[in-house]
Amino acid sequence: MQRKDGVLMKLDKVCKIYEMGEDTLYALNNIDLEIRRGEFSSILGPSGSGKSTLLHILGLLDEPSKGQIYLDGIEVHKLNEDERARLRGKKIGFIFQMFNLIPSLTVLENVTLPALIYENSPTEAEAKAMQMLKFIGMDHRLHHFPNQLSGGQRQRVAIARALINDPEIIFADEPTGNLDTRTGHDVLEMFKELHRQGKTIIIVTHDEGITKLTERTIKIVDGKIVKS
Repeated sequence: MQRKDGVLMKLDKVCKIYEMGEDTLYALNNIDLEIRRGEFSSILGPSGSGKSTLLHILGLLDEPSKGQIYLDGIEVHKLNEDERARLRGKKIGFIFQMFNLIPSLTVLENVTLPALIYENSPTEAEAKAMQMLKFIGMDHRLHHFPNQLSGGQRQRVAIARALINDPEIIFADEPTGNLDTRTGHDVLEMFKELHRQGKTIIIVTHDEGITKLTERTIKIVDGKIVKS
């Protein structure tokens, strides 16, 4: 059931703290943030600002030192590790700068794998993967391996993999960082199309040019949100 207020994700007074000998480092400092269903936003910040830490917290890849996280009304802090992993797999899709494809698996196998993990039969998982690969224009490369693809093609496969379980929200971490300008533009156009289809998309970047394409910019500096 969708939340009527439209808030898909909420951080409440979230901190991420590292003890460095006698020093205490706040990678995130008292973050309050709401992500609304269907929004297309960017998280902008320089290196060391805390944007990658924020991505890991939002994506349930890491736990906060303090504060609470809510995803689609679910109190994430009340879940055990397995429950959190299952929620992450169903609700969140990730796209990384380095693609993170498994080199020993074909394009089809890379995209099929997340669907197999989350209780699809092999036949259903493969059918969904082929549908996703057709959507991103890679259905002619089903049996190629990642090292046989260009950077842009690998990023398209990574996008298909992120979409396979029909996630509520997609996080993209510097998704054009390893691509040439033209290919990066094509990938951003794909994000715009996914947004038009109703997906919630958050792009983490240090590139102010990308923020011009998104509806909202969340700026983080020294672990604090200075603009949202």
